[in-house]
Amino acid sequence: MGSSNPLNLNDAKLGILGGSGVYYMDELSDIKELEINTPYGKPSDTLRVGHLNGMEVAFLARHGRNHTYTPTDVPYQANIWALRSLGVRWILAPSAVGSLQEQVRPLDIVIPDQFIDRTHQRPLTFFASGAVAHVSMADPFCHSLSRLLAEEGEKLMPEGRQLHRSGTYLAMEGPAFSTKAESNLYRSWGCKVIGMTNHTEARLAREAEIAYASLSMATDYDCWHESHESVKVNLVIDNLRANADLAKKIIASTAKRIASTRPISEAHFALRDGLMTAKEKVPPNTRQKLDLFTSPYWGKFQS
Repeated sequence: MGSSNPLNLNDAKLGILGGSGVYYMDELSDIKELEINTPYGKPSDTLRVGHLNGMEVAFLARHGRNHTYTPTDVPYQANIWALRSLGVRWILAPSAVGSLQEQVRPLDIVIPDQFIDRTHQRPLTFFASGAVAHVSMADPFCHSLSRLLAEEGEKLMPEGRQLHRSGTYLAMEGPAFSTKAESNLYRSWGCKVIGMTNHTEARLAREAEIAYASLSMATDYDCWHESHESVKVNLVIDNLRANADLAKKIIASTAKRIASTRPISEAHFALRDGLMTAKEKVPPNTRQKLDLFTSPYWGKFQS
């Protein structure tokens, strides 16, 4: 419904959603801190905008720089809206995960290509209150971004640690970790890692026409592994620290590749065939909130 998206990525920014252990990027230069108010409330923190290997980058700590938001309480809509308002069209999302498979050892990295959602308290769409959109989530991660992350990650992985190029990410509500019964159920489904945040971000990013890829860093074997102790916060924190520096190096190297290639993703056109409600039927308040995403198709909203 409406015209095709006149995509221009020449001035687009890269977004980084820093997860547990990645609360800042030392590699950013010329940093400006921006406090952004959105139609969905305030983001998790101020956004730090700077330069990284030839790419203009907007960094946001998803849990807040002091880790004050639970996975359920992260203001996902505000975070994605704020990044899109700054011109972000690609997001790299480092996050801590538990391993559900023997071959993914603690300190390994997975670039997932699929999700299973077991959350139940999250806003999963921007489209409500009189506006409906159905975007395709068959392939929830951007293939181009995931490939770049994998290629750069493989160059930087220390000896004895492995990067896995695919796998299903089980998204759970949290904040408590799994029971053994749950963990074994998810293993029987073929899931490779378990986390609490990336699925919600990926769905909203797709509606915002932002390409999204995850750098999932294994901290533990969840609780299914009989020969390893059940997941505990101190173990997770120790492995988070070990993973954080590597994650930042991979992101910095990938940013350089994005700056030179500016990859086009199917996510950049997600709303082109997804908008269901005729624009004249959308309530003005809803239309105004969605204007950041829908203006290429519905025209700029005039109050």
